[in-house]
Amino acid sequence: MSKEEEENNESISYDFYLLSEKISAYNFIFAFTFIILNGIMKFLNFLISKVFFKNLSLAVLIAGGFILGSLLFLQIYTNHGQARQVPDFRGMNLEEIEKTARKHKLQFIIIDSIYSQQVEKGHVVYHNPEPGFKVKKNRKIFLTINAIKPEMISVPDVVGLSLRQARALLQTSGFIIGKLSFVPDLAINNVLKQKNNGVEIEEGDSLKKNAVIDLVLGKGLSNQKTLVPRVISLDLETAKQKILGSSMNLGAFTFDETIENEKDSITSFIWKQNPEYTEDYRIPLGSAMYIWLTVDSAKLPQPNTTTVELELDSGKME
Repeated sequence: MSKEEEENNESISYDFYLLSEKISAYNFIFAFTFIILNGIMKFLNFLISKVFFKNLSLAVLIAGGFILGSLLFLQIYTNHGQARQVPDFRGMNLEEIEKTARKHKLQFIIIDSIYSQQVEKGHVVYHNPEPGFKVKKNRKIFLTINAIKPEMISVPDVVGLSLRQARALLQTSGFIIGKLSFVPDLAINNVLKQKNNGVEIEEGDSLKKNAVIDLVLGKGLSNQKTLVPRVISLDLETAKQKILGSSMNLGAFTFDETIENEKDSITSFIWKQNPEYTEDYRIPLGSAMYIWLTVDSAKLPQPNTTTVELELDSGKME
């Protein structure tokens, strides 16, 4: 075979090789496309099959049941929509607290104790949440009760201090100023002794909080006197401080018939005092002042309009 024929044969073989490669590539593409289309058709057929709808319905039912079950559980667990008002535990003892808490399906915890003269020992002073506040079932109510043993306070030393200084120190320490007694001494209006229930007390002695301390003060070696303060229209506490500030004692105080409850007594004011206020009127140190209280403003003394009119007329004449 000549060289030329061999070259032709090789060319023909190469062409057949290229042709076979192209056919193989086409066959692969066709086969791949067929597989894809076949898979899509099967998936579409599955979507419209009874099996798919059966499984889908089952999944929806399971998911819906789970969601409804979760909502129902949360509603039961959190007592949704079952809020109740907190009863008023103030003034109750432990037995009454337990009974009331059980009745309203609440829990309680005593978190603190203080000393108060407003309620009995061992009774509730206040609580949190407050009365009337809406809470869920089994909510814990935090109670503060009145201490069974009163709080004890160390007595400060006010001997040698002026009445004003002694009053400020004792009130800041938690004591109440009682009776003021005056005796002849060079130290005018200075504290000479401090007493409780008639017994002289010293610095460091322990007394109950809000205990009353009486003071003995010097009035000089002469019969020194003090100006009578005007307390008309003042409330009881303000008047008491003003009377003490004038080196006098608060005698009896009387509420009239308009005072019907505790709120009235707090808002009441003085309509009458004895001794009466007169400018430059002086009385001995330690004298008592008696006052009368009301909530009727009509009882307050009215200004003397006649005197005012006469003064105006005399001014015009001048």
